[in-house]
Amino acid sequence: MERESMAFDVVIVGAGPSGLSAACRLMQLAQEQNNELSVCVVEKGSEVGAHIISGAVFETTALNELFPNWKELGAPLNTPVSSDDIYVLRSEEKWIKVPSIFVPKTMHNEGNYIISLGNLTRWLAEQAESLGVEIFPGFAAQEVLFNENGSVKGIATGDMGVSASGEEKDSFMPGMELHAKYTLFSEGCRGHLGKQLISHFNLDEGRDPQHYGIGIKELWDIAPDKHQQGLVVHTAGWPLAESGSTGGGFLYHLENNQVVLGLITDLSYSNPHLSPFEEFQRFKKSPVIKQYLEGGKRVSYGARALAKGGPQSLPEMIFPGGLLIGCDAGTMNGAKIKGSHTAMKSGMIAAEEVFKSVSAGSEGGNKLESFDGAFKASWLYKELHQQRNFGPAMHKFGNIFGAAFAFADLNIFNGKLPFTLHDTTPDHARLKPAAESSPINYPKPDSVITFDRLSSVFLSNTNHEEDQPCHLKLADDTIPLKQNLPVYDEPAQRYCPAGVYEIVVDENSGENRFQINNQNCVHCKTCDIKDPAQNITWIAPEGAGGPNYPNM
Repeated sequence: MERESMAFDVVIVGAGPSGLSAACRLMQLAQEQNNELSVCVVEKGSEVGAHIISGAVFETTALNELFPNWKELGAPLNTPVSSDDIYVLRSEEKWIKVPSIFVPKTMHNEGNYIISLGNLTRWLAEQAESLGVEIFPGFAAQEVLFNENGSVKGIATGDMGVSASGEEKDSFMPGMELHAKYTLFSEGCRGHLGKQLISHFNLDEGRDPQHYGIGIKELWDIAPDKHQQGLVVHTAGWPLAESGSTGGGFLYHLENNQVVLGLITDLSYSNPHLSPFEEFQRFKKSPVIKQYLEGGKRVSYGARALAKGGPQSLPEMIFPGGLLIGCDAGTMNGAKIKGSHTAMKSGMIAAEEVFKSVSAGSEGGNKLESFDGAFKASWLYKELHQQRNFGPAMHKFGNIFGAAFAFADLNIFNGKLPFTLHDTTPDHARLKPAAESSPINYPKPDSVITFDRLSSVFLSNTNHEEDQPCHLKLADDTIPLKQNLPVYDEPAQRYCPAGVYEIVVDENSGENRFQINNQNCVHCKTCDIKDPAQNITWIAPEGAGGPNYPNM
């Protein structure tokens, strides 16, 4: 069955902060200049926001520019930050509260809001649709389409109703081709089409490798007498420091007696026995965190990788016929632990340059060279450049000495030190052999404060059509058992926060077998990033599959 096609001026892949901000800005410009413009957004989640997960303490810089009247329009920013606490956890029982004077200025959150990013994207989608944008949730962009001259023509959505063996079921529906003058890729961190485009056009040539963390998050209802609306808590040190790993924890007090808490584990860790999920469970046992959770109830769970390499790791964002924006490129400000306002601004800059080109009569397909100049002239570039040494300093010097360096760099020199630190080892190459690493014995969950993976995945509302091709592709299916098991003790069974990868004993042969439970996948992309053999490729499953986060 042949695929149908539709043509738009602009196609946007992914309804996150960058994609929706780009869509809104394009239509604002079209209305200001009385131009006809057709803009379409495809979103793999079952609805806008279903796959969105973030801390999130939100800075309004980009939102103020995009919708200066966002308060009147009812944007879901309900909880201003009232106070910031930062702790260094020395052990499970010991901690030090860091005096405000010693905190890097990027970590101060006056004027910011504690929000659900999922709910903000739902609101942005409403604004986009009211401006005339077409949004198609439940459709996964599966393939980049190219023109004969090699420029990007658009995307094709995935076929629906294909069985695990690759046959068409009764419910089969072929994917659709969406053609555009320009296609913006805003899939979030480690987008699978973005990854292909970076490779195809050599967009990362001369750049440092991208670096990542995995953020694991829970939403809790807590006792009203323990709730301090607007309180922001950040931690460094234990439990990750015990294995020489870096990262940090957070706990934010939302409205309605709710808190969100999580742990970001940098994927540069070296011990293959480490499990970011189990480290997060341990983190909750610190009295700094546990005091708020006791007597409360966990209501949601999720995980997502984040790109934190800084501007040294940013690929070229333009290519013939399109752009990479937001976390698909890696615009997060690691020193602020914030990527939403930066993602939004990258989408807005892209929209402005695309609109100039289309309104001047361009049929697209060219490389929008003007974007680079506009990006470098923006506050976004200045902000990313100022904090460029933060991530590499943490990797080189660890959390404590890295934070001391960051304090000097940002508070004293305002990010203007005459050098740039680099981290040129990719995260997947950091693992040490299991024999050279200390085993980590994680305690059993108590099902009150700490939990297992499967009950956690249940709370993410993750679902995939069972009889469909596996979306986790192994380049060589012998590698997990031949190479990773003896050398790295197959780290996939530990770095996945959803229990997707297991080593099971085959009933017939009695030998170990590498099993992929793709039904559990929460689309965090950690396997695609951390696999030491770079053997696992994550691709989008059938549309609407994956988590269904209500308000993460």
